[in-house]
Amino acid sequence: MTGAREGSRHVGVWIAAAADAVYAFASDQRNLERWAAGLADPALADVDVRFAPVNDFGVLDHVVTMPTGEEVYNPMRVIPAGDERCEVVFTLRRRPEMSDEDFEADARAVRADLETLRGLAEG
Repeated sequence: MTGAREGSRHVGVWIAAAADAVYAFASDQRNLERWAAGLADPALADVDVRFAPVNDFGVLDHVVTMPTGEEVYNPMRVIPAGDERCEVVFTLRRRPEMSDEDFEADARAVRADLETLRGLAEG
């Protein structure tokens, strides 16, 4: 049975760049600290990020393993929309223990990361 506070929100941005270029940049773990502020936080130095295997479908799903051993699955896609345009969508999952404020803060952080990714990809 689903808890009253569980749910998902799709956070997306449109990027004026080719989907394959955005996918290549975003899937390269060496670039994470440039666009994923939450994962670049020195307090999270002990986290492990594991992306889905390289694929032709723009799937950037990844699992973040926290220092506690907790694994957080994050669905993410780069969706082509023409030669020089794509949409990047991150599905934010709300865990039952999250307050409304925490969920909104997570959504704002994800949007900020995706906006940073857009700036880098379009730059």
